[in-house]
Order: sequence, then C-alpha cells, then structure tokens
Amino acid sequence: MVKFLKPNKAVIVLQAAAPLYTAVRPSLHAVSPIQHQTQSIFGKWLCASARYMRNASIQLKTDEDVARFSFSKPPLGKFVYTDRKGTSKIKMSKRAKLNELRFYRLKAKKKMNSPNPEVRIRYKLEKAKRKEAWLIEKLRKFEVPKAPAEVYDPEILTEEEKHYLKRTGEKKKNYVQVGRRGVFGGVVLNMHLHWKNHETVKVTCKPCRPGQVHEYAEELARLSKGIVIDIKPNNTIIFYRGKNYVQPTIMSPPDTLSKSKALEKYKYKQSLDHTSEFIEKLEKELQEYLDHKARYNKAKEGATQGLVDNSDLAFSCTTSGRNAG
Repeated sequence: MVKFLKPNKAVIVLQAAAPLYTAVRPSLHAVSPIQHQTQSIFGKWLCASARYMRNASIQLKTDEDVARFSFSKPPLGKFVYTDRKGTSKIKMSKRAKLNELRFYRLKAKKKMNSPNPEVRIRYKLEKAKRKEAWLIEKLRKFEVPKAPAEVYDPEILTEEEKHYLKRTGEKKKNYVQVGRRGVFGGVVLNMHLHWKNHETVKVTCKPCRPGQVHEYAEELARLSKGIVIDIKPNNTIIFYRGKNYVQPTIMSPPDTLSKSKALEKYKYKQSLDHTSEFIEKLEKELQEYLDHKARYNKAKEGATQGLVDNSDLAFSCTTSGRNAG
C-alpha cells in the first residue's frame, strides 16, 4: 500500500505477516574467534527481530532523495491476531491485563476520595446505573414465554357451594407454601398432589408485598386450572380443584422455572430493587447538593455586589467632599 503525502515524498508500508529472518548457525571451520563472536551476536539479533516481526510493520521513507527503512514496534503487552472469521483482535498478556485493572482501580479510588462531593456522588450514581442495567439484562434470561391458554368451560359455583368449600378449606390442615422463590413448577406440582386426596388446598404466601397475593392467585389459577374460593387477610388463598377434576400427566407446567432458577431470579430481583432505591437516594442527594451550591453562589455574588456598591458610594462621597472644599 502506497500513500503519497507530498508530490515528491512517498511512504510505503509493508505488513510483515510472518518472520522474515531466520538464524542460521555459521560454520566454525576456518573462522576466527572475533568473526565467530560477531556472527553469533548478529544471529541473536536476527532471532530477536524475527520473534517480534509478526506484529511489526516496515516503512520505506524517501525524504530528501534518501531511502530509509523504519520498523514500528508492536504495543507493549498487546498482540494483534486474526481469528477464524477473519476479524483482527488484540490479545493482551497477563501483565497488561493486571496493569489495566490496576489503572481502573486507581482511577476509581481517586474519584471516591475526591474532595468534591459532586464527583463522589456522580461516580456512585454512574456505577449504580451500570449495575442496574446489568441486573435487568440478567433478569431477561429468566423470562419464560407463556403457553397459549387452553380453552375450557369454567365451573359455576353457587354461593352455598362457595361457603361450604370455604369452611372446609379453613378446617383442613393441608397447605402449600409460596416463599421467596415465588410461583414456580414445584408449587403447582404440590397443589396437584394435595388435590389427589382433598378437594381444597390452602396456599400461604410469605413473604409477600401488599397486593402481591392477588397476582399469585391469578398466576396459580392459570397454571393449575383451579378455582379461587377466598383470599384471606393473612395472605392465604383457598383453591378448589373443580367438580370434574382429572389429574394431569405432567403436573409441573413447562412454562415455569425450576427451583434453583427461581431462587436465582429472586436474588437478582432483590438486588435490582435495592439498586433502584439506592439510585433514587443518590439522585435526591445530588439535587440537594446542586441546590445548595446554587444558593451559595447566589449569596456570594450578592455579597460581592454589595461590597462594590459600598465602595462606589464611599468613593463618590469623598469626591463630593473634595469638590465642596
């Protein structure tokens, strides 16, 4: 590739794709010790040059009618290589990675220990927003596409039947716990196992946020095809299996998470909630600091303007007194 910089000057750049020089051990017959030493030194130089020629480039410069060759050195600790797809990537050595991490740590430490409160708050806010985006991306992996709803005729219960099933469900001791994992396949499986011997089953939700029990009731009714009889104030739901109940062959729905995946999702969700609260707190703190800074600057400008007015008034008084004298 030739690049013309000026009318009479050209620069030729040649990329060395493979080592161009190889070291050949010279023959020791009829060679003096000085020549042998010189040849060995030159051979070592060729070996060292050939080792780094893979990432180096040769430039031929013709400045002032003189041809000169220049070798560009590869970046320290970084080597350019081409993968199978043909894209060039930079491969960093272990020392270069450690140096880069050390640089970022020192940079973060400098911001954390900054005397300016705005720099510290903005750094924490930026870090929290990066974590929030990372958690949202993690939670997307746990989204399970919902299966199409099956068409079935819902059973109509009279008020007497509902009252009877409600009293029966309250007296019986069989229950299913919905804990921190939320609704997953194991909860629906346990409901079907209880319905094998009982008509009703109690589902207790602990811990549960205000209003979350209704979401659980709707989700469990969709997955288990049961009927919600009553929702207690202590976050307890009573489900009825139905008059024509038949136990399904697959009691755990396929569009639900496993027990381990549900726990992992809960941890990410809890971390996301805490991070969102921390971001709101930092934004409020930053706004308060900016308002305080604006009030301080305004008061400072007012004080400066008052000093200037007082000095002008004193100067005008002295001038008028001299003129009167």
